[in-house]
Amino acid sequence: MTAATAIEAESDPEEPQPVPPSRAVLLLRRLAPAAAAAFAGVLLYVSFPPRTLWWLALPAFAVLGLVLRGRGWKAGLGLGYLFGLGFLLPLLVWTGVEVGPGPWLALVAIEALFVALVGAGVAAVSRLPAWPVWAAAVWIAGEAARARVPFEGFPWGKIAFGQADGVFLPLAALGGTPVLGFAVVLCGFGLYEAVRLAVRARRTGALRRGAAVTALLSVAVPVVGALAARPLVTDTAEDGTATVAVIQGNVPRAGLDFNAQRRAVLDHHARETERLAAEIRAGRVPQPDFVLWPENSSDIDPFANADARAVIDRAARAVGAPISVGGVVERDGRLYNEQILWDPDEGPVDIYDKRQIQPFGEYLPLRSLIGAINREWTAMVRQDFSRGSEPGVFTMGGTEVGLVTCYEAAFDWAVRSEVRDGAQMISVPSNNATFGRSEMTYQQLAMSRIRAVEHSRTVTVPVTSGVSAIIMPDGEITRRTGMFVADSLVQEVPLRSSQTPATRLGVLPEIALVLVAAGGTGWAVAAGVRGRRARDV
Repeated sequence: MTAATAIEAESDPEEPQPVPPSRAVLLLRRLAPAAAAAFAGVLLYVSFPPRTLWWLALPAFAVLGLVLRGRGWKAGLGLGYLFGLGFLLPLLVWTGVEVGPGPWLALVAIEALFVALVGAGVAAVSRLPAWPVWAAAVWIAGEAARARVPFEGFPWGKIAFGQADGVFLPLAALGGTPVLGFAVVLCGFGLYEAVRLAVRARRTGALRRGAAVTALLSVAVPVVGALAARPLVTDTAEDGTATVAVIQGNVPRAGLDFNAQRRAVLDHHARETERLAAEIRAGRVPQPDFVLWPENSSDIDPFANADARAVIDRAARAVGAPISVGGVVERDGRLYNEQILWDPDEGPVDIYDKRQIQPFGEYLPLRSLIGAINREWTAMVRQDFSRGSEPGVFTMGGTEVGLVTCYEAAFDWAVRSEVRDGAQMISVPSNNATFGRSEMTYQQLAMSRIRAVEHSRTVTVPVTSGVSAIIMPDGEITRRTGMFVADSLVQEVPLRSSQTPATRLGVLPEIALVLVAAGGTGWAVAAGVRGRRARDV
């Protein structure tokens, strides 16, 4: 057969020829990973409060593993950024409720960069043996960085904070939010790897046993570990009990100008406390050992304003118990967000100054630069708050109460320091009126539930406008208020003094996981360099 005959035979017009994919199909193939990454991010958002769909975090990370595995770091960077946008855009929409979309979009754009770097890291380690382990550690390393920089960090959206209703929750008591988050991410990546290997085995008839065992362990170990850690979660009283009252006075109006009527906010909380006192005298409510007011319940400085001091004095005497009052106080020319321990007989006897203050809310970083861009932003934060330096543990009615003011609840160290300083229970006084009825309140409430289990402490959440709550050491909410109503919660709660492994270990589990991530990334980079050198030979 001649060459021409062979060519004619190969191109027989009667034989059907493969149809090349259309431009539309090619475009869809290129866009599919990007769309899947963004979809996975949205799926992760849906797993967070106020919904109780915690389990959606697993398929979210399974899809992320699908789009990242085997890709180069540049593709991982882009796909990770899309995943971050899909997750953080809806999660943090409350940050723009009163100030418009600019700050919200800027915050998301910056925070998503951390997720982009995680995406690049996951793509790099996805070629390693037991890659789900390395990849989950890389995610926790990204969370560790995001919780520290820039401007003291922003830990909102840590995977652990979406797991208050999940089966993995007991792991918070074992190793804190890093171990809890690691378990969830590992399980998600392991789920994808198990499905991938099963599909491949069905198609080829060959099964890589080592990889299959690793995939199954990636799913099984977190679940078994959570079950094994369950005995660490208990609401048993170790130091007796205390009867606590949580006051939610409500605010005149929501939004940034809620405190334009600062005296009204103070009066609301005093009035609700006096109403509670009447209920106590009537025998309908037990006498509390102490009373907890929220953050910003007195934005009029009671040390400088005799009228505000008289209002608080009257409320404390009426209820017959010490009150922790949230005040804005000026001292030595500096402004502090402060909790004030107010004794019904002696008046103010102790203070706690908030240590983790909120950038762009309680102080303005880069003030001159931001003022040059938009003077309205500098007007919203006219004077920067100063930060405290010492843990806040009040002795109230014989109980050691640790104070963690609002934003501080998102930071591991801020809560842990109060427990290590002797707190038998924790109070998280907050002011969410600025953010209206947004999901922010429920996201923050879930954080407090995680902290309750992490340190095995009762946690109370007094909020100006809701949702206020009382949370048992096992994370269960036993009392809660509605939003934008005046109300009070009174309950006998267990007191505990023992420390969980998470409390004792502190930052060590997080450091260990960051080192695992660094080791896996270094291994992946070295393997890539060796591979390129071998191809060049």
